[in-house]
Amino acid sequence: MSSYKNMTVAELQPLLAGGMVKLVDVRTDAEVARGYIKGAAMLPLHLLPIHIQELDAKAPTVFYCQMGGRSAQAASFAANQGMQDVYNLQGGITAWAQSGGEITV
Repeated sequence: MSSYKNMTVAELQPLLAGGMVKLVDVRTDAEVARGYIKGAAMLPLHLLPIHIQELDAKAPTVFYCQMGGRSAQAASFAANQGMQDVYNLQGGITAWAQSGGEITV
């Protein structure tokens, strides 16, 4: 059984700036409409099992949601499906915004 790692906002910021990770937003369309992290792919959690094969299994991938719960589920599922370098953003987009991270609307 594979596992994922948790990542803080502080750890994510330089990786995003360097284009070193794939960011996946697993929130609903209505939540995404209120704002998202620039560069994120939108893939609602309930559609992840159908579209998991579209993600690069070898690329570092960070999942996020509003607070970190659903993205932890997504990261666990992805790791169990064979993705190798999987992360959950602790605190989700809420932590991102509280740290001063830019939100795209």
